[in-house]
Amino acid sequence: MTSVNITTTKNTVEVTENPTTTVTIATQGAQGESFAVTGTSLNDSNKVNNSVVYFDSTSATFKADNTRTVENLVDGGNF
Repeated sequence: MTSVNITTTKNTVEVTENPTTTVTIATQGAQGESFAVTGTSLNDSNKVNNSVVYFDSTSATFKADNTRTVENLVDGGNF
């Protein structure tokens, strides 16, 4: 016979089952820091192979796309 007793006021879960079964309960931990202290976002929807992340002041967004890549920086990109 299997029975489950959940008491929310005491945060207790009791499971009784034959044969004995292991039950694991996990809760999500605290979230880490946001991407940027200022709340700026990253737009990587147009990323390509070897994209370099850069800040676009017009949209106030960090971007990873085909505008800045490892290849076009090496081949005379503006630094």
